[in-house]
Amino acid sequence: MKTSDRYLKIVEWSEEDQCYVGTCPGLMLGGVHGNDEAEVYRELCQAVEEWIEIYGVDGKALPAETAGKDYSGKFVLRVGTDLHRELAIEALRQGESLNTHCVHLLREARTRYGKKGQS
Repeated sequence: MKTSDRYLKIVEWSEEDQCYVGTCPGLMLGGVHGNDEAEVYRELCQAVEEWIEIYGVDGKALPAETAGKDYSGKFVLRVGTDLHRELAIEALRQGESLNTHCVHLLREARTRYGKKGQS
């Protein structure tokens, strides 16, 4: 396995830019742009290899790997007392736990966001 295989590479359509954008979160800033999805991915892979080389030349440690990462299903989120109160009250109104209510809200937002990005 190459070192670059340890980093998540994302190619997605950008409505704003009207082209495909390839990024590698956590490893490199910016991204690769183009009209051909496969070509953007090839260029992104090359850019990731170059970034890894730059880290080596500069003597810097590589950032934490992002591909194939396992997730526990838990994370701590600080929201402030007012929002916490509002969410807890709304959860009570819905007859669900605060956790279940927040999961529903996150899923709804993700669905809306996902649909927004599609054409």
